[in-house]
Amino acid sequence: MRLYLDPGHGGNDPGAQASGLNEKDVTLDIALKLRSILLNTYENIEIKMSRTTDITKSLSERTNEANSWGADYYLSIHINAGGGTAQGYEDYIYSGLSDTSTAASYQNIIHAEVIKLNELKDRGPKKANFHVLRESTMPALLTENGFIDNTHDAYLMKQYHWRQNVAQGHANGIALAFNLKRKPAGPMTDTLHKVIAGSFQSRENADERVTYLSSKGIDSFVTTVTISGQTWYRVQAGAYANRTNAEDRLDELKRAGITDAFINAE
Repeated sequence: MRLYLDPGHGGNDPGAQASGLNEKDVTLDIALKLRSILLNTYENIEIKMSRTTDITKSLSERTNEANSWGADYYLSIHINAGGGTAQGYEDYIYSGLSDTSTAASYQNIIHAEVIKLNELKDRGPKKANFHVLRESTMPALLTENGFIDNTHDAYLMKQYHWRQNVAQGHANGIALAFNLKRKPAGPMTDTLHKVIAGSFQSRENADERVTYLSSKGIDSFVTTVTISGQTWYRVQAGAYANRTNAEDRLDELKRAGITDAFINAE
């Protein structure tokens, strides 16, 4: 199965902006998490992304690329805006399609799975004449994952675990829609990959780092470790059995400006 994964906007097009957030950043983070989940969990899936960094790319460039590649499915990840009062999740297929089309069937499956995990009001599956839905030659879906200018939805968008859950919901839906087969489980390991967002000799400095991360919507806490008789205060921002999940968290910290973050495997 070939999936063309399209994080909306990017580069000089920030998309919707509110609550200290840019749509282009949230969509990219969700899409990267989704790619990791699908490639790590399922067999026989190829993924091409319209962008993996903050670059400018036109709508035509995206659909042309998906069409030329021969994608089996086009998934575009977006965030909504609606004047502050609207909230919730909705998704779209092309308005020219029937309710019994293949795209509608996939939409219904994915919609149901995303709603299970995203903690958002269900605004229902919809149709629209969006470029990426109209000009893609394969079945396509555009998801609107909350309203960036709504207090409730924006609060969730700032949380790492919410973005992970949204990605997981999309992955679950795609796996069901396309009957993806899970990869066989690897050997059991007790290794835990702890993501450390800084290590300090001063507790005060560690506490300041926790406060800063909290302002970026990243949960963390202070733990201590003794090295050569010296106590160090480490800021831990996650612990994962899966190395890839830890690396995703590390990337998020670096995007938040934490250049001294690292992974400690125990």
